[in-house]
Amino acid sequence: MAGQGVNIFATARAILHDRPARRRVLGWLLTIAVGMLATGLWFIPGWLQQSLLRFAFWWLACGFVTLMLLLFALYDALAVVREEKRKAFGDKDSPCD
Repeated sequence: MAGQGVNIFATARAILHDRPARRRVLGWLLTIAVGMLATGLWFIPGWLQQSLLRFAFWWLACGFVTLMLLLFALYDALAVVREEKRKAFGDKDSPCD
């Protein structure tokens, strides 16, 4: 069990430090969020309306994925700014450490 937790954190750290990996994750999160939105609006609205709990869970899950997408995009934007500052000022003279 402890080995899995460390592996998850190592994977997350690798994704956060690699710009192409962050962009792939952002793309997947965007695809999932838009897919959930489209599915809830056009394909299963009747099924969602049959139960208040089902409706609430679906839209809370959609909101959660969207919130994660926004937070991840904000992190990516800040990380890109930091990376570009490091390139401009050099690694040792970086004011963003």
